[in-house]
Formats: sequence, structure tokens, C-alpha cells
Amino acid sequence: MSIRAEEISALIKKQIEGYQSDIEVSEVGTVITVGDGIARVHGLDNAMSGELLEFSNGVVGMAQNLEENNVGVIILGPFRDIKEGDTVRRTGRIMEVPVGDALIGRVVNSLGQPLDGMGPIATTDTLPIENNAPGVMDRKSVHEPLQTGIKAIDALVPIGRGQRELIIGDRQTGKTSVAVDTILNQKDENMICIYVAIGQKESTVRGTVETFRKYGALDYTIVVSASASQPAPLLYLAPYSGVTMGEHFMRQGKHVLVVYDDLSKQAAAYRELSLLLRRPPGREAFPGDVFYLHSRLLERAAKLNDTLGAGSITALPFVETQAGDISAYIPTNVISITDGQIFLQSDLFFSGVRPAINAGLSVSRVGGSAQIKAMKSVAGTLRLDLASFRELEAFSQFGSDLDKATQAKLNRGQRTVEVLKQDLHKPLRVEQQVLILYCLTRGFLDDIPLADIRRFEAEIIEWTGRNHNELYEHIKSTGKLPEESDMNAAITEFKKQFVVSE
Repeated sequence: MSIRAEEISALIKKQIEGYQSDIEVSEVGTVITVGDGIARVHGLDNAMSGELLEFSNGVVGMAQNLEENNVGVIILGPFRDIKEGDTVRRTGRIMEVPVGDALIGRVVNSLGQPLDGMGPIATTDTLPIENNAPGVMDRKSVHEPLQTGIKAIDALVPIGRGQRELIIGDRQTGKTSVAVDTILNQKDENMICIYVAIGQKESTVRGTVETFRKYGALDYTIVVSASASQPAPLLYLAPYSGVTMGEHFMRQGKHVLVVYDDLSKQAAAYRELSLLLRRPPGREAFPGDVFYLHSRLLERAAKLNDTLGAGSITALPFVETQAGDISAYIPTNVISITDGQIFLQSDLFFSGVRPAINAGLSVSRVGGSAQIKAMKSVAGTLRLDLASFRELEAFSQFGSDLDKATQAKLNRGQRTVEVLKQDLHKPLRVEQQVLILYCLTRGFLDDIPLADIRRFEAEIIEWTGRNHNELYEHIKSTGKLPEESDMNAAITEFKKQFVVSE
């Protein structure tokens, strides 16, 4: 069978016309050195700061130092298989994490990958982890209260939606408990919570997740875990991942609470990275931009204006102190960035005052604008009462003969301390807090023995809910105190049937 020359040329022409050339251009570099989670890469002249780079074994890294001859890369994963001479490819993508409703109820790492064994996260939406904070004109003043359910906080150092309130204290003083109880209290409050655990033991994070699950808080909570066993880059990135997930909801007009537990460990991880990248050390060996590390994170907490949907991110950063020293480098940095701090004192904690909040050193710079009117009217004198009690308590240890006025102040102070104590994982609704603080400040507890105060509180809250629920409903619906005569009558009625222990 013979094929004519014209047929062959027609066939070749057809093939040429249908030919498509797909040329893929990728920029590839070479690993010069690798060790301790840091790689130096040569040949990536156009790499961007924060860009994701892919190593030949599939592990990704993030470009951190852009130097004249090489790029310093932090490796986000196991780095033992990476060796000198391996190729590194640019991805053209800035570091990003998945966002969306599919993350709620899940435990993820700093890259948004699931850690809870419940399968992949069904979302295609992502956001870059570094983002500009909302500008001044995009914000609105903080005015809505965020109820923590903890009497000592809601009465003395109120937190508003969109605020940044630092929780500071030595280790083992109940910092995490404050945050966990605050998250538990957000049930039915239209709030999405994000708990970022940085540098904790995996068993501790697991225990916290189980607490959330037990009390039904996992239905509205995302847990971002960068445990102590993970490489320093993941500890450094965890808070940024957490706030990015929250920003997605804030832009939809929702309210978000982000807890960073804790930023001291993030700063230590960043110091480790910076020293390995040969950045010059400064005070306490931290790099010069450690303030910027935390300021660009916490500035992203905001209350947006009505035009942008009126969403909010409230930040509760934690900082661990050494022997109560709040004048160290990282504590002073974060105090200056935030809108107030709650100082937990180890002496109070070990003497049984829990939560161990030092009212003298704790402050909220948003203050009364984040309180309902009913709480303002009953909690107004509490801080002064506590301060004068602490002073008198120290003085009265040296003298036995006290006049009646001093004795009355001491009695009121002792009852104030007792009322502000609260059991673990038992947050109170704001109307219940108002009731017991009304009893305290109006003198109804002055004749109740100190040993019976906690029992009195539990019983009157439960009794009022059964017999005078209209008082609770009034506070809840209007935010104001009911008529004083109605409050006084209900409390007097309860006191008549309250049995004082022998």
C-alpha cells in the first residue's frame, strides 16, 4: 500500500496546526545549609517575604530572611529528610490558612490541618495569615459587653466586644481557667470562640478540648494547637492563624473571641527562630522587632463600624510572669499594646481566693462602657471597698481595739472577697451576678456568717429563678435594675427562710 506525498504533507500540517505548547516556568533554588528547622536557599532571587516554598520531599517552608546571596527559610514540618543540595521551588503563594464554618468544632494545627482524626476540613476558602489591621475610620468604639460569667471580671474589669484584655500572672495561677470559663459562658451569646494553645503539652490541650466538649462549647469553638513538641515555626505562626480564622467571621458581621495561651511562649519561639536566622539579639536576647510581633497581631482585634457589618474580634492574650514581675520585657510590651490587664496573683491563689484577681493591679481601659447599667449601679463601689479592706486588713493585724466603723469596713471587705470567689467551670449569667452583688453592696450579707456566704449565694440564685424570675427577666431585657423595693422585698423574703449553719 503506497501513501502519496501530498497526504503525508497534509497530515503533518494538521498536526502542526493542532500542536499546543504548555511551557511551565518555575523558579527553583538549592539548599545551601539546613539545621534546627532553618534552611538557607540559593537561587530564589525573586522570592517574597512570607512566601511558601516547597522542598523536593513535599515539606513546605516560609521565606523569612531575604538576603543578598540567599533566602532564610523556616521549615513548617519535619526537616530531618531535607539535606544540602535539595531543590526548593517557589509557589508564588503567601502563607495562608483555611477559613470558614467547617473549622468550627475542630482541632487544627498552625497550618489549618486537622489534628482531631475527624477527616479533612471541607472548605476551599483561605486567607493570608498576615493582614493589615482595620484602620481608625473602619472601627467603632467598644460599647457591647462581653460577659465572662466571672463576677470578679464582669464587676471590676469589664471586657467589651472588640477589646484586647491581657491576662497576666505566674504559672499555675489559673490563667487558662479564666479563659476556659469565659468560652463556656459564650453559649447562646452569638459568639464564635478560637482557643490558640501555644507551647502546651498535648495532654493539657486534650484535657481543655474535652472540657469544651463536656459543656457543649465545642459547638462554637475552634482550637488551634501548636504543642511544645512541634517545631518553633509552628508556635510562632499559631496566633496569626487563629486571628485569621476569626477575621473571616468578623467580616461577615459576626462576633469572635480569640484566646492566645500564651504569647510568652510565642515570643520565645520567635527568639529561637531569629537567633538561628542570625538576626542581632537585643534585650533579653529577643530580636528588635519582638514588639512588632505582638502589636501587629493584637491590633487586628477590633469592633468594626456599621458600614462594614459591625462584627468584632475580642482578644484575650496571656503572658506568663516570673515571680510576679510585670516590669519584664514581654509583659511591659504587651501591657502597652492592650486595653487593660487582669493580674492573677499567686499569693491570692494559694490562700484560696480563686479566681486570684488582684483588683489593685487589674484595670480595663474600656471600663463602664462595657457594662450594663444594672451592673454599673451595683459594682460601682466594689473596687474602693476592696482596696480599703486590703489596707485595713494589714493594719488590723497589729491592733485589737477597732472602732465600729473600721470593724464594719472589715466585715464588708471579708464578705466582698468571699462573694468574688467562684468555682471552676461555673460561670454565672449577668442577671445572677447583679443579684448577689446587690445583696453585698446594699448590706444584706452583713449579718450572714462568713462560712455561709457561698451557700447563701447558690441558694438565693436558685430560689429567685423559681419564685421571682421576673427580676431576672427585667435585668435581661432592659439592662437596668428592677425597682429597689421589689429587689429588697424578694431578698428579705428569702432571708427569712435561709437557715444559718451553727
